[in-house]
Amino acid sequence: MEITLTDIEREAYKNSPVHRLDSRVKLLATILIIVFVVSLPRVHDNNLMRLTFVELYLMILMAIARLNPVYIIVRFLAVLPFGLGIIVIQPFVRQPFFDSFTEYPLDLPLGLTMTYEGLAFGITLLAKFIVCISAIIVLSSTTKMHDIVGGARQLGIPKEIALLLTMMVRYLFLFWSVLKRIRTAQKCRMFNMWNKNVHRKWILEQIGYTISSIFVMAYEQGERTYISMLCRGYGQNGNVKIRNKELKMLDILFSGTTLIVLLASYFMA
Repeated sequence: MEITLTDIEREAYKNSPVHRLDSRVKLLATILIIVFVVSLPRVHDNNLMRLTFVELYLMILMAIARLNPVYIIVRFLAVLPFGLGIIVIQPFVRQPFFDSFTEYPLDLPLGLTMTYEGLAFGITLLAKFIVCISAIIVLSSTTKMHDIVGGARQLGIPKEIALLLTMMVRYLFLFWSVLKRIRTAQKCRMFNMWNKNVHRKWILEQIGYTISSIFVMAYEQGERTYISMLCRGYGQNGNVKIRNKELKMLDILFSGTTLIVLLASYFMA
């Protein structure tokens, strides 16, 4: 089964109590959860208990929102390599904030040594990473992209950044469509980057040509779009249209619940 950006974005158009929450509330809750997770001590006996409690809360929100587990896993796998590389090396690194180290009884090649302290720090980093990504997945899977930009603009983000984000959201799917057409053309010509019978240098060259083509197409599309915007009256006073919405009881209840969960996890013995 091939999953596209459109399939994943369709999750944000479902109807559930989490989807109906105000985008400002969800955005602030996500930022608050990330700040709370990052501010936890590097290593503490209660860290995993605290993070597990917050993760369970986020999983309950995913269940209430009826999010597709397949799309959740796909989102996790998309960002996992960015954090996993740093996490994996922690058991082998002697961090300066530890006073002493206890080596793990393993004979490793290349003179590497694993320590219990480094392993504990790596596990804590992994738990923090999972909770932060889960919070972002809840936000992005239950809120339309333009609503996120509008909520951020109402919270005081500069209009220039809001305009850039709006343009990025609008043309992200166009970029994906162009990339998909290029990949289809390559498959029709029997190109397979994982083919072991083809020289790797040639495959890397073709991938480089593909990336270059995408950059050229993006530049040309940007020029055409900018000229079209100028023809329609765009200027330095351009802004993003925002629909003012009042907070409802459900938004207040969600905000209070999130604060209670974070406070309860912080004061866990």
